[in-house]
Amino acid sequence: QVQLVESGGGLVQAGGSLRLSCAASGRSFRSYAKGWFRQAPGKEREFVAAINYSGGATRYTDSVKGRFTISTDSAKNTVYLQMNSLKPEDTAVYHCAAAITFGLPYRISDYGDWGQGTQVTVSS
Repeated sequence: QVQLVESGGGLVQAGGSLRLSCAASGRSFRSYAKGWFRQAPGKEREFVAAINYSGGATRYTDSVKGRFTISTDSAKNTVYLQMNSLKPEDTAVYHCAAAITFGLPYRISDYGDWGQGTQVTVSS
């Protein structure tokens, strides 16, 4: 089990950028696939991006392709989500998650460890 703590959220104007960080403690983070999910008010939690355990493969939901980039720093036990060209519809609480798998999971049920989330608000 790993403990995950997100940071980097905030209020930004449409077209702006934010970088979210997720610091892990506990078991070695290197063994895990990492993912970012988000949940907007009144909506279900949805997949945003994932990176595999080695950092060599990524996947994104269609709505963020070309705007968001997921990356990981094994030395710092941290996973990042760089968000550019933000839109009001990106407003949500963003959660990072970890899964013990060699794949690129995108389902909530694939992830066993979750952070508390960080709020991202994009104004128009």
